[in-house]
Amino acid sequence: MSELIFGRHPVEEALRSGVPVRRLWVLERQMNRGPLLEIRRLAEQRGVPVKPVSRAELDRLAAGGVHQGVIARVAPYRYSTLDEVLRVAEERGESPFLLLLDHLNDVHNFGALVRTAEAAGLHGVVIPARRSVSVTPVVYKTSAGAVLHMRVARVPNLVQAMGWLKERGVWLVGLDPDAPLRYDQADLRGALGIVVGAEGKGLSRLVRETCDFLVSLPMRGHVESLNASVAGGIVMYEALRQRLDEAKGARQA
Repeated sequence: MSELIFGRHPVEEALRSGVPVRRLWVLERQMNRGPLLEIRRLAEQRGVPVKPVSRAELDRLAAGGVHQGVIARVAPYRYSTLDEVLRVAEERGESPFLLLLDHLNDVHNFGALVRTAEAAGLHGVVIPARRSVSVTPVVYKTSAGAVLHMRVARVPNLVQAMGWLKERGVWLVGLDPDAPLRYDQADLRGALGIVVGAEGKGLSRLVRETCDFLVSLPMRGHVESLNASVAGGIVMYEALRQRLDEAKGARQA
């Protein structure tokens, strides 16, 4: 089995990250200049077959996706286990820093959250196996290839996975617009999992009850809520800020 990814950044990241790339299709009239030339050279260095094709052929392969003149066939994405996710934190000598998604369905939000999680130094993302997003070509594109550098664990039951993490010392904070505790007033240091709910629905009852505490974002405009990727990104970076401040204080002590 294999899958297609498209777009310059995702394909380039796939070639640089060591993901098994089996074939490359490149827009023939642009393959000898600019970004596509660099991608073609990377592919040739790795021994990946490169096929020059027309835009019509790329449009057909991408099936409506924005391919930017290049498509790659890669091995299927390999999901991680929770143990593997925690091992990343252990190898870095850091407290676990995770993102859990409660039946998120929008692949664009998923890609944006993965991109932010990777940029903020999180160790992994946890998603349920059913009624949820998965890693697709669109996620490769919207995450700008960040999903290739991020551990994603797909679990049979999110609530059970949350319990497993709590047994290992990970505190779970859920985003809830009705929570009295503001996100920047909470202690987000240490072993932490940030739990983001589905678009329009928020956290399910059992997931909300399993969280150790809930936080909200202040809303002063006319809209009632932010989308999942924006809200999750704000809380991830607040947690990162607290971690950096703690590390700075420890160095100065």
